[in-house]
Amino acid sequence: MKTLIVEDDFTSRLLLQEILKPFGPVHIAVNGPEAVDAFGMALAGGSSYDLICLDIMLPGMDGYEALHQIRGMEEAAGISSSHGARIFMTTALDQVKSVFQAFRGLCDAYLSKPIDRARLLENLHDFQLV
Repeated sequence: MKTLIVEDDFTSRLLLQEILKPFGPVHIAVNGPEAVDAFGMALAGGSSYDLICLDIMLPGMDGYEALHQIRGMEEAAGISSSHGARIFMTTALDQVKSVFQAFRGLCDAYLSKPIDRARLLENLHDFQLV
């Protein structure tokens, strides 16, 4: 499983990286534009990400916009969101409006911070990533 963690907080990045590294390569982006660029390069290189853990509150471009652009790149490449990268939104925002907006943007899961290891692993199993 190839993973992209998009997170501007060092501690959150480290936690996700430690949980996910046993399952395959883990790449890091610290803001929205970097995430979109990393995804575009991986897609163009024929080795797209299986999982993207995407924070909502990011500098430069928020997670909602990054999600929109990533799904747009998949669509342009003929990949439906159901066959594209699994995108788990990770955020301290645990409000109904935030959850709705994330799923409307075609995310696959929504995880509140601090990230619960068991819940993350459950989502990985549910989406048959591990």
